[in-house]
Amino acid sequence: MSGARNEILAAAGGASTDPAAIAAAAARLLDRVPGLRPDRVSGRPADAFLLRASSPAMGATAERVASLADFPAAVRRYLAAWTLAPALALQPHPALRALDWTGIEIHEAIGLDEPVAAGLALGGIAETGSLVFHSGPDAPTLFGFLPVHHIVAVEADRIWPWLEDYAAAFAPASQPRNVNLITGASGTTDIEGALVRGAHGPGHLHIVLVDPDPAPPHPDFPATTIAKSI
Repeated sequence: MSGARNEILAAAGGASTDPAAIAAAAARLLDRVPGLRPDRVSGRPADAFLLRASSPAMGATAERVASLADFPAAVRRYLAAWTLAPALALQPHPALRALDWTGIEIHEAIGLDEPVAAGLALGGIAETGSLVFHSGPDAPTLFGFLPVHHIVAVEADRIWPWLEDYAAAFAPASQPRNVNLITGASGTTDIEGALVRGAHGPGHLHIVLVDPDPAPPHPDFPATTIAKSI
């Protein structure tokens, strides 16, 4: 890999200003990525994603439901577990608007320190347990940063095994203005080594995997993880 790397660095330093040569050198680096990937994703991508997303290091909770129609019920369970008011900011996605939110007061405008927001991720990455959000009219970027509690649905057939698989699924021209990869709840230990939740975004993240054809439960991950304080 050092040869291609040196070519790119040399091109950046002025040895070559030919865009095609620079692109070709970068492509050679990317071509070698699959062979360099560690063997960390096995089995169904959705199961690997859920195991990583709900691991203690992520500071998130998770559960699995059979269909998107079950998402409001999962939200109600979360609100009840945290004794939160039955009200939330709902990401203005048509698939979410069409659900039955009976008993929950919903609004689409999101404010600073919004207590609870519910949304739908574009997909997820099994390698890191990350949620993928593309900005757009039905996915305002601030929904991933302003709420204290963020409850996110993600569909099992939209889980990519590796970050490169996600990148390969979208041509550069189809990328939106803003892409966010959210991995676990927000937290930092920058201040005197003490863990502070919600430093750069939601302090609490609950992931609802929509999986109509789940594999047998993994011994490390029960069918439902009760939302709890972290």
